Amino acid sequence: MGNGDTRVRGIAARAGGWSARHRWAAVGIWVLFVVLAMGLGSAAGRVDVSDSDQLKGETHTAAKIVEDAGIDEPAGETVLVQARDGGMRATDAEFRAAVTAVVRAVEETGEVTDVASPYDTGTISEDGHSALVQFDMRGDADTAGERVEPVLKAVEDVQKDHGSLRIEEIGGASMMKTFDDAFGDDFKKAEYSAVPVALGILLIAFGALVAALLPVLLAITAIMATMGLMGVVSHVMPMSDTANSVMLLVGLAVGVDYCLFYLRREREERAAGRDAQTALRIAAATSGRAIVVSGVTVCVAMAGMLFTGLAEFEAMGLASLMVVAVAMVGSVTVLPALLSLLGERVEKGRLPFLRRRRTSGSGDSRFWTAVLRRVLARPVVSVVVATGALLAVAAPALGMKTQNLTLDQEFGDSLPIVQTYNRVNEAFPGGSEPAEVVVKADDINAPEVKAALADFRERAIGSGASRGPVEIKLHDAQNVAFVYVPLVGGSDQDKAGASLEKLRDEVRPAMLGKVEGLQAPITGQVAGSHDFNDQLVGSVVPVFVFVVVFAFLLMLLSFRSLTIAVTSIVLNLLSVGAAYGILVGVFQHGWGASLVGAEGVGAIITWLPLFLFVILFGLSMDYHVFVVSRIREARLRGRTTRDAVQHGVVTTAGVVTSAAVIMVAVFAIFGTLSMQSMKQMGVGLAAAVLIDATIIRGVLLPAVMALLGERNWYLPKWLHRLPDLTHDETPEAVVAAPGARGEGEPLKV
Repeated sequence: MGNGDTRVRGIAARAGGWSARHRWAAVGIWVLFVVLAMGLGSAAGRVDVSDSDQLKGETHTAAKIVEDAGIDEPAGETVLVQARDGGMRATDAEFRAAVTAVVRAVEETGEVTDVASPYDTGTISEDGHSALVQFDMRGDADTAGERVEPVLKAVEDVQKDHGSLRIEEIGGASMMKTFDDAFGDDFKKAEYSAVPVALGILLIAFGALVAALLPVLLAITAIMATMGLMGVVSHVMPMSDTANSVMLLVGLAVGVDYCLFYLRREREERAAGRDAQTALRIAAATSGRAIVVSGVTVCVAMAGMLFTGLAEFEAMGLASLMVVAVAMVGSVTVLPALLSLLGERVEKGRLPFLRRRRTSGSGDSRFWTAVLRRVLARPVVSVVVATGALLAVAAPALGMKTQNLTLDQEFGDSLPIVQTYNRVNEAFPGGSEPAEVVVKADDINAPEVKAALADFRERAIGSGASRGPVEIKLHDAQNVAFVYVPLVGGSDQDKAGASLEKLRDEVRPAMLGKVEGLQAPITGQVAGSHDFNDQLVGSVVPVFVFVVVFAFLLMLLSFRSLTIAVTSIVLNLLSVGAAYGILVGVFQHGWGASLVGAEGVGAIITWLPLFLFVILFGLSMDYHVFVVSRIREARLRGRTTRDAVQHGVVTTAGVVTSAAVIMVAVFAIFGTLSMQSMKQMGVGLAAAVLIDATIIRGVLLPAVMALLGERNWYLPKWLHRLPDLTHDETPEAVVAAPGARGEGEPLKV
């Protein structure tokens, strides 16, 4: 363990020392960077992921054909006309009158085109009690939700005149409007409330307004700078609103955490009797170093999303990586400058109802001291019990089922439009989300093409993949045809998926495959979910290998210990596995779902497991690096490994607990949203962070390290040639450093 002659070195220590000596310059450079980043981003504008780049496979091919042809698909709308008591039939006079009234009412709004009566298209249910009036919204499909209100009002007026019938509208535009009205403010409130929640917890943790504001201000400025950078970078790799939301979450979490680590260490050293300058140097060389190691590890984990090949994931990964890097740089540069400027004023704004916390030099936590005493007294029992408990919690993950959630799974029956969606699917299975065959030919009106399309329509129904009606829409000028095929199975994703495979593997090759040069990729909601699943499953192994291998190497180089590197990976995987188990138990099986305002929907949304793995693996390293760095520091000061473990855990317990409470609170806010996918993300992240900060760092890590003893620092001789990225972490070495110019001189540790 002895390092012999060592030097006070490392980027964090040097950056902190320079910033403390050039305070105004450091603050000015940071402000200039934030302003320039925002200005450049505003000038460049943000390029978002296009539909054709969302997925690979057939969905991508279909979107590319439509994009290249210059066809702007309108937002399609449907009005369900249905007998309430099941007595009236579509052939009855009153039913016909209602259909005619719907057609006339929507046409008179001037907002629609291509209105089709069910008596012309055959969109009448098998039992004869339901019919669909179909039409398209005029203008851009992306903004159709802003223009659909008059149409919805017209349909409501017809409903008032025909009480014996159910007359309801559903479609892309009406769903867009409904969700924007119901949940648009929901997301904004969640994002806006995250900052006050974090500030409130920091006020309790520090007991002083200025000290609490510093981490929040650093996180906000890091997020602002990253938003600007996202605009610039989006011209190379397109971004998205989802990437922006994830960036806000991650940026707030790590920005506050990094600042919290640094600030608590600086305050602890001052409470131990150090002068302000020395306390800053110690914080820079210890917590600053832990922030750099942690930040680089988190960045590597986020970079794993770039290997999925999914544009949305790549955007989320790059945005998260950037905000972590910016927050990390800010923490080791502008934060020391601000602390140096503020001095004792960092304690200003002390809350009168909170007792001023005066810690000893050790900064021990009474609660964790008591826990550690029991854990270290019986480390074998602690490891067995804690590991067994985590494996039991993780066990349900073995039966995890993933799929893109249907409308009723995502929102339940809380919205009237969801009930309409269910009624349409019952009367016309698959009619609300048909498969869409995009046919591209040299001449779409050629006899052989028309014959193939007719055969395809007949075979699609005859094969059992669809019950019809199959609609064909020609775009003569572009030689493109859209074939809409309602899939048997409707909202049942498994059955609808089987119908899709039959269309792709049997019907299409037999009917459309016989025309030379014809392209016919099949897209749609079910096809998109199928292609997304396939691509995601294919990317799991490379992403997993990349994240785990690089995290392992970073830990190996940062701590010069093979044992530390291996245990870090194992403990993080246990934490992620437990989070998966909780997700499956709550949202797939419905165990205790009501406690979080959710319900068991039978599946986990497709993108979440890989997303959680990457995010949690990165964020878990925050705590791990911070705690292990403190343990290593104590070991370098001459303590036994057992004493170093106890010292490291109890002295970091306060800051880790505060950081974890902030993360859990911020993530839990997203668990309060109405969308099941957001609930799953919020609950999964919050549960994992809670497990990680308590069971993993408070029980398993110290118990395992106590059992391993001196083997914690084992590094095989053949690995001694690896680059040495360890830094001097002992306060004595830092204190002995001769001021501004002696940072590179050898010192005994």
